[in-house]
Amino acid sequence: MTTNSKTLADQARARGAHSHLMAGRPADKLSTMDAIAAALSFPDYFGRNLDALYDCLTDLSWLPSGEHVLIWTGSDTLKDADPKAYLAIRSVLSDAERALAPGGDRADSRRLTVALSDE
Repeated sequence: MTTNSKTLADQARARGAHSHLMAGRPADKLSTMDAIAAALSFPDYFGRNLDALYDCLTDLSWLPSGEHVLIWTGSDTLKDADPKAYLAIRSVLSDAERALAPGGDRADSRRLTVALSDE
């Protein structure tokens, strides 16, 4: 289920999580990765490919401890423009969520939640 970005951010704050809103409605793979990188303040060494995306998403050591909610507004833009890229990025995001979840292979003091906004 999707909902608007303000509601998602409010829900994140209410449970003590940090919300990170992706800017724009990227329509290609590279722009989407750049929007994720900007929203989560990735370090300059981010390699702008799917492996590097996973590595940064499962590290997040530059962010404070706790849950980090990545709010992706308009994900349908990429899904419609490049379904293969959309599925690849969604797969990386899902894998990163699982890896940082309690009991995941990269679990630490940070957790990642991805929320899709229907705006």
